[in-house]
Amino acid sequence: MESEKIRVQKIIADAGIASRRKAEELIERGAVTVNGRRARLGDKADPQRDRINVAGRDIVLRKNAKKYYIMLHKPRGFITTMNDEGGRKCVAELVDDIPARLFPVGRLDRESEGLLLMTNDGEFANMVSHPSAHFPKTYRVTVHPAINEEQLTRLTAGVVIDGRTSVPASVRVLVSERGRTVLEIVLEEGRNRQIRKMCEVLGLETARLKRTAVGPLRLGMLKPGKWRELTQEELKGMTAFGRKLKARKRDN
Repeated sequence: MESEKIRVQKIIADAGIASRRKAEELIERGAVTVNGRRARLGDKADPQRDRINVAGRDIVLRKNAKKYYIMLHKPRGFITTMNDEGGRKCVAELVDDIPARLFPVGRLDRESEGLLLMTNDGEFANMVSHPSAHFPKTYRVTVHPAINEEQLTRLTAGVVIDGRTSVPASVRVLVSERGRTVLEIVLEEGRNRQIRKMCEVLGLETARLKRTAVGPLRLGMLKPGKWRELTQEELKGMTAFGRKLKARKRDN
């Protein structure tokens, strides 16, 4: 029956294979089939009856499977993916003792470090990482040479990167020394290598980039390469924060 069917990208997310956004990308690339036929965005399926295959692997839904919500301190040198054909170090190696298929919520580039969320809950990942969510992310950024007032103003107001102006950011100076400035930057969008590109446009070199917070969730003293599960209080706080952002967007 039609009422039993749900969108294919949601089934993929619920199976802990990828976030809903990533699942949509997989569908668009032709990596998903339903009963042997290539799936398209908007297609629905019955996860209990239809055969859904992602990149050559059939989906198996586990009823009442435990949901994991992980905070990882991603070190430099690791890429934000669960596998890499080139043999590069992946964040999957750092959480391989968790008995579930996790996927990253958003990304941090190879040379960046800090707070990376990982989960097998597609709804949670979608709430945090979908472009329409505008979940703020906080970064500690060291740039060379020292930043001047004009650069600081432009960084705050928005910079044209890849042909599009970035959303205004919150920027404040934490440390100002000769030839070096440490900034705190809060972004409400998450374009690829965004901060590095913004700084490059302004003639600044990003020497170090560390994500310290996602919404109300802070990295704290968690050491590089280590992970922990979110507490119930943190999870409730993130959900409440997401609902508040959604309500604010609706009211506007």
